[in-house]
Amino acid sequence: MIFGSISYLNLLPFQLFLKRRLKHPASKMAFNYKRNVPSQINKALRRRDVHAGFISSVESSPYPCTDLGIIANRAVYSVFVIEGENQMDQESATSNRLAKLLNLQGKVIIGDKALKYYLEGGEGIDLATEWFNRTSLPFVFARLCFNSHHKTVKKLAKEFTQTPVKIPQYILKKEANRRGITPKQLLWYLDHISYDMDYRAKKSLKKFLKAAKNRK
Repeated sequence: MIFGSISYLNLLPFQLFLKRRLKHPASKMAFNYKRNVPSQINKALRRRDVHAGFISSVESSPYPCTDLGIIANRAVYSVFVIEGENQMDQESATSNRLAKLLNLQGKVIIGDKALKYYLEGGEGIDLATEWFNRTSLPFVFARLCFNSHHKTVKKLAKEFTQTPVKIPQYILKKEANRRGITPKQLLWYLDHISYDMDYRAKKSLKKFLKAAKNRK
């Protein structure tokens, strides 16, 4: 199976879970990664270059999906509209659409660069916060969807929700250094991300997808 993995910090716990889950040589041989930004993972799943992956929630409707997502309740700290000319982020799909639905003007930035921008004192409108202010609901930025290997993907999703993921210090330091932030900032950020979609997250996703469909 080929798994499409978003190359952002918000998926680090799931990436570590997979790494531990696939320690057996036979499992590793049957499993490959393709890491990229959300907009490219969307295209890869559509072309069947990958069999499963976390894709932009706005692109998820045509596929069978699990109840795993990348979810923020109130602030997410890595998706902003900042002052400037209207400009979409080429790495994004969901956040670009969300900014339009919220009628926000400016430049959309997402991912690790947006997190670092905020941590360095940058200001902007946090899109998850703005969605919450208008709906009182969390926002689902991405979903784990698939086009084959249904049983395997569903099993992985279930196991992940039941498995506490602790980040070893050496990985914590390595990943923080890669992004130019501190280990403390990394952990603080991940505290604002959840993955298991509850009733409120599903309600929010349905509301967003309906609005996105009605306003293409």
